Amino acid sequence: MSATLIDGKAAAARVLAEVAADVAVLKTKGIEPALAVVLVGDDPASQVYVRNKVLRAGEVGIRSLEYRLSADASAEAVLEVVAALNADASVNGILVQLPLPAHIDETRVLQAIDPAKDVDGFHSENVGGLSQGRPVLTPCTPAGCMRLLRDTLGDLSGKHSVVVGRSNIVGKPMAALLLAANCSVTVLHSRSVKPEKLCGQADIVVAAVGRPQMIGANWIKPGAVVIDVGINRIDEDGRSRLVGDVDFDAVLPVASAITPVPGGVGPMTIALLMQNTVTAARQQHGLTAQE
Repeated sequence: MSATLIDGKAAAARVLAEVAADVAVLKTKGIEPALAVVLVGDDPASQVYVRNKVLRAGEVGIRSLEYRLSADASAEAVLEVVAALNADASVNGILVQLPLPAHIDETRVLQAIDPAKDVDGFHSENVGGLSQGRPVLTPCTPAGCMRLLRDTLGDLSGKHSVVVGRSNIVGKPMAALLLAANCSVTVLHSRSVKPEKLCGQADIVVAAVGRPQMIGANWIKPGAVVIDVGINRIDEDGRSRLVGDVDFDAVLPVASAITPVPGGVGPMTIALLMQNTVTAARQQHGLTAQE
């Protein structure tokens, strides 16, 4: 027996098709959703991410704006750009690409974004709303994981879910979303005792710890669904390749379904960013999800 592969590329394509349809409807109402991306510095990975976000936006009909600042730009310069975008009613979503240069306080910048335009879902108002179960703009990677889980399992009520990792970007919001879906949730971290035993009780495992291939077959209950958020580059036999936080080959015969790396969670993150931008546009114009 071998696990079913959860195809993140196909799922992302379905989300993007839904977004494109929603954008088309909004345009009939005179609303053109717009996403502004702010990039500070010349980090190669960040440049790739921004390029991909702009490309996906164009594909679904979202207008994109790019604001590029030099690596030595001051925090005040970044905040000025954010303030201008906050005040621009034609801009529905604002994304400041992370990481920022070391001399800029990321929290200060993220807190400056209007929560209604915070399509990354990182502002404390959106984080707090998520923990309270209110409808808010939600971090894209956890939201993408939830879409994959629902596509795979349907109703998640009563499932025991284990989240490995407690980061603000993935682990904590993932746990909140699973709770909202009526799962029983355990969060494992570096101080957890016998984590493999706790993880082995789970119906759903979401790995987001940033350690390559840490989770082996002995961590997984037979038939569990495994969502691997990790993206780690390793050198093996003189070649570089990407692996997740899960030992894919070892877990494949044990799990019932698993996301590959790459091609699993990664494509969903940008798709959900586009969905958040449309949601923000609707909310800013007083429209419901059905309008």
